[in-house]
Amino acid sequence: MLPNYLQVTIQKTKLVFAVVFLLAFVTSCATKKEILYLQDIERVDGATEALQNSPIISPNDILQIQVSSYDMEASAPFNLVAPTQNIQTEDYVAGRQAQGYLVNNDGTIEFPVLGTLQVGGMTRQELLEDLKIRVSIYVKDPMINIRITNYKVTVLGEVAAPGTYYVNDERITLLEALGKAGDLTIFGKRDDILILREQNGIKTYSKINITKSDFLNSPYYYLQQNDVVYVGQNNAQVNSAAYNRNSGVYISIASVLISVIVLLSR
Repeated sequence: MLPNYLQVTIQKTKLVFAVVFLLAFVTSCATKKEILYLQDIERVDGATEALQNSPIISPNDILQIQVSSYDMEASAPFNLVAPTQNIQTEDYVAGRQAQGYLVNNDGTIEFPVLGTLQVGGMTRQELLEDLKIRVSIYVKDPMINIRITNYKVTVLGEVAAPGTYYVNDERITLLEALGKAGDLTIFGKRDDILILREQNGIKTYSKINITKSDFLNSPYYYLQQNDVVYVGQNNAQVNSAAYNRNSGVYISIASVLISVIVLLSR
């Protein structure tokens, strides 16, 4: 039979553990307001047009530029691989897609016949119109197609599948990027998503709250190539992580102390 003071000490120890576990449970709970997206979507006017995405050509982008016309022979010198009217083999198509113009650090590319072109800082449409004017000197009614073949965004943090994702159509919204990454985990911080962006050598950032509909009209609703999206941990997960890192040590120490007290009391 343990002395009364030891029994009181053990009871107090059990009470402390109970309080700690209760606090951990309470702090790990998340409310509906912290989890649901677009909670005020009814405020959005259906007739309002979203800000259009116009990718800006930047250093290290890879451009696929194809020039064609009714006179295939005249337009052939303006292509890395001359287009033909017939469907080619799969190897030919794959090789053609792999070729492109790498934008140099100074924003230039080396283009057949035309030489060095300054393309950095231009939108795809601006470059298309510029090339039409230049190529029209040599080719009648040229048709030009331009794509950024390495258009990509990176999603990190509290998402199911963080990583870098390539975009084929040069248009992706923040929600689509999160969808590609498997959506936020239950521990993701939905009201403070960080987006990092670099344009013309200038780094900018914005913090987005996707529980509200305001971000639908933000310039960060459509992501630009090379944007980085970071989803932080919510407070519940941060508190839980801190508790989990130390709880094992505290429990071990308490167990040893209780065992020593029990042995000494015999």
